[in-house]
Amino acid sequence: MCGRMAVTLPHDAMSQLFAAAPANDLPKVPNFNVCPTTDVFVVTSDDGRHRRLSAMRWGLIPTWYKKPNDGPLLINARAETIAEKPAFRAAVRARRGLIVASGFYEWTKDESGARDPWYITRQDGSPLAFAAVWQDWGQSDGNRISTCAIVTTEANAPMSAIHHRMPVILEPADWPLWLGEAGKGAAPLMRASQDNVVEWHRVGRAVNSNRATGPELIEPF
Repeated sequence: MCGRMAVTLPHDAMSQLFAAAPANDLPKVPNFNVCPTTDVFVVTSDDGRHRRLSAMRWGLIPTWYKKPNDGPLLINARAETIAEKPAFRAAVRARRGLIVASGFYEWTKDESGARDPWYITRQDGSPLAFAAVWQDWGQSDGNRISTCAIVTTEANAPMSAIHHRMPVILEPADWPLWLGEAGKGAAPLMRASQDNVVEWHRVGRAVNSNRATGPELIEPF
């Protein structure tokens, strides 16, 4: 699962890293507390040739929703069932993307039941590229928004100490296949990363509030 993230990379650095043309309406960075229903950075590929870096609402809205809150908030899509679920099955075939993040948060509970947050990043310091699916959703007045969800899978052995699920983290060599640039056969990519890809540290409980801001949120506790 993934329910909160941080993005600290400048727009031009993200654009260069993913060889993607940036949109004009990208969210401001840095943001150390990106929450569901806010905009995130998503890399997509047009016709398998031209990559774009766009802003999308985190929380996929199925086409049959009459309003954004007509049903559950779909911020994650389980890899094991994504091809079967009506909300995701068309998107995973034709509308895949990469959600860019510097790190993400997970929580454990102490003996009293209080929630202790952890900040998870790549060991090599590179940005994270989460496998994602996206969907345009329109209203009767013609307004349309692009929405997305992170693909999650069963946690690898180290990560399972914190949570039983984790985002599907894709390596650069896998980006073309996931984006549809290297043909078909992306399904095997929906698996947990190798045990040595991510690391984590405890952070303060301030991030438990979705209103918290500032770089101190990711500092070791």
